[in-house]
Amino acid sequence: MAKKEKDTIQQDQDAPSGVMLNAYPDSIGGKLSDIVSLLERPELKDTFSLFYILPTFFNSDLDRGFSIVDYDLNKALVSEKDLEALHDLGITFKFDLILNHLSVASPQFKDLLEKGDVSEYKHFFVDWNKFWHTHGEMGDDGHIIPKAEFLDKLFMRKPGLPILKVGFPDGTQRPYWNTFYQQVDYSYLAPEDFSGIQGVTREGATAIAAMVNENIESEADLRIMDLDGYAHYRSEILSVVEKKRQYLGQMDLNPKSEKVWAFYEETLKKLKQYGAKIIRLDAFAYLHKEPGECNFFNKPGTWVYLERLKQIAKQYDLTIFPEIHSEYGTRIHEEVAGKGYPIYDFFFPGLVIDALERGTNQHLLAWIREITEKGLQTINMLGCHDGIPVLDLKGAEVDGIFNQGLLNDDQIEVVVDRIIERGGRVKNLYGPDGKKIAYYQVNATFFSALGENEQKLLLARAIQLFMPGIPQVWYLDLFAGKNDYEAADEGGAAGHKEINRTNLSQEEIENGLQQAVVKDQIELIRLRNTSPAFSGRLTVADSDTDTLVLTWHNGLCVATLRADLRDFSFTIEHKQGENTSVMTYE
Repeated sequence: MAKKEKDTIQQDQDAPSGVMLNAYPDSIGGKLSDIVSLLERPELKDTFSLFYILPTFFNSDLDRGFSIVDYDLNKALVSEKDLEALHDLGITFKFDLILNHLSVASPQFKDLLEKGDVSEYKHFFVDWNKFWHTHGEMGDDGHIIPKAEFLDKLFMRKPGLPILKVGFPDGTQRPYWNTFYQQVDYSYLAPEDFSGIQGVTREGATAIAAMVNENIESEADLRIMDLDGYAHYRSEILSVVEKKRQYLGQMDLNPKSEKVWAFYEETLKKLKQYGAKIIRLDAFAYLHKEPGECNFFNKPGTWVYLERLKQIAKQYDLTIFPEIHSEYGTRIHEEVAGKGYPIYDFFFPGLVIDALERGTNQHLLAWIREITEKGLQTINMLGCHDGIPVLDLKGAEVDGIFNQGLLNDDQIEVVVDRIIERGGRVKNLYGPDGKKIAYYQVNATFFSALGENEQKLLLARAIQLFMPGIPQVWYLDLFAGKNDYEAADEGGAAGHKEINRTNLSQEEIENGLQQAVVKDQIELIRLRNTSPAFSGRLTVADSDTDTLVLTWHNGLCVATLRADLRDFSFTIEHKQGENTSVMTYE
């Protein structure tokens, strides 16, 4: 039973509001037009005001859209007609600006590969050897190895140095900074590919092709392959092999180049024309790099870049917010919010799981009160295109002082173990030596993470919708999606992410719309999206630890959630003037 209520701050009236759908353009049916058709149905009327469309909306080639070729519409999935239809539904967009990198297939990088040192984009990307030329030693593989004191400060997203070597017109292989994904494939060669090497006979070309293809088949290191009697042609042979090499990669941009900033401005203008209201700055914390400093959230340079981007965004009436994963104990989220930016609430999903698994409001309430007392502007979610964050909940040492996390390490491990027991997959972070240093996130659908308990999912959604900030709804959670183990197993190095990215067919959508757990979520979402109460003030009631009571007030409009965290039953009472409705879920 509620004992008393504590006032908190009012929602920012100028911030984008309403409920946000989150999906890839092809997540439902196969094209964005199929999502439009779904949102036009009477069952979905008034449910969403915003739509975070993931970046396969644009032309891309890797990492499910986050390796951008260009920011033009991906016409295989998206049309201008789709955007007009969504606009007619009153829906505005959130898009990604992939701040740190572009694809090797981007016009800028292709120009660099074609023209080499005379390319106008010579300084558009980060040449690894030039960056480190006075801060390390050249290794046997043709790339500089930074000195230990510099290398130890690098924050890695994958094992090994973050480089991808690319072939230049002069025949050299040059390493470029590649923080995230890469994929390198060698094509099988025919004898005629080697016929241009002076002194090689037809029979010799046939023998060379056979040896090269055998090494490609076995995935051997081609630089040291046994060439039998043709070793004296090694450099010429390798030159042919490299020209046939195909590679994908997300190449880090060099923000010290004014061309990069011109590109950012051009892109923001284009996104506004598509109907954007919010721009998520993906991987922004990796952008500012200095030798001898950490390559993640390097200060003060990161702040300088963010302020410059904010000023550009203002020209187009865009709200930008930086996407960042870091331990709660670092207080980076507070720094970002203190500079006037909204933040992603990566703490919320793990806290909800903790609350529902242990039947206690202790840690969740502490976070809700911190959000409101400190005036943090947030976008929150349960599931998303990535995993469920766990590293974010941890404590951290800052300037010799240890700041507690939202959960302690033992509690975090319980959350992680529970999700893994239910089929989740783990993503790790790595140190400079390639060794695992931490869990990064656990990949699972939120429904599966909750043990595929429909009442738990429904309560989790209700709590989310009563949180301060903008609630973002992953399409698969809306339809109570389960872990897709087949997709995860077949997805290669990043397959863990595919466990929560199942594309839904029209038949699955039709069946889903008949399920109570889907209908009830839609009912809750509609209330959150349309009730004036949620534009007002939130009060949090002191209550027993197994109970959660949240109330939104706005004039004569009041919405109250009363939830039992042990049996997962809850009621929502909504008053608007003289009209009162009570929704009970148990």
